[in-house]
Amino acid sequence: MTSVGIALATEDELSETIGMRLINDAGMSVSLTFRQGGFGYLKSRMKKWIELVRNGVPLILLTDLDSTDCASHLILDWSGGKALPNNLVLRVAVREVEAWLLADHIACAGLLGKRCRLPVDPETLRDPKQTLLNLAKGAPRVVRRDLVAEDNAAAAQGLGYNLRLCSFVREQWAPARAAQRSDSLARARSRIAELCESLRDGTERTPM
Repeated sequence: MTSVGIALATEDELSETIGMRLINDAGMSVSLTFRQGGFGYLKSRMKKWIELVRNGVPLILLTDLDSTDCASHLILDWSGGKALPNNLVLRVAVREVEAWLLADHIACAGLLGKRCRLPVDPETLRDPKQTLLNLAKGAPRVVRRDLVAEDNAAAAQGLGYNLRLCSFVREQWAPARAAQRSDSLARARSRIAELCESLRDGTERTPM
């Protein structure tokens, strides 16, 4: 594996773990991470991300589509309609990274139980995270306890949500398998692979 590292900016711990898994699978390592709760932080720092890349640090920026109508519109909005600099990859999970997890039926059946009815096309879900939480209500007790919030709890998810799912991403989830049901994940894997290959070859990646 090359010693060159990549910077990774994400919305939350789960997205960061997924991003690291995708980068590692592409044969690179993460040397620097940025994470501070939500897409607002990522969007507000676009000028700083661009400056970072222009100073020689390759960056992968991973965010959720959420309520935006399509990923291309989000990228256009965040970039101000301008081409992104070389070695900056902005990828959008449709509609949330939980959809990428749900796209791997084999791994999710191992986590949530073989009887769970997983979505055939997770990218069509309006709220993938809620779908995952609903499925987790029928999961084995140890998993259900981590993922599902207790009655009347202030949090929308269980206290062990991130710990459980981050472990799942590192140990069970297969991005190549999940990409067969998630076009946005397939595109993310492709762009990350292109960036990693160009860095190994010592060449610059062409703008999007």
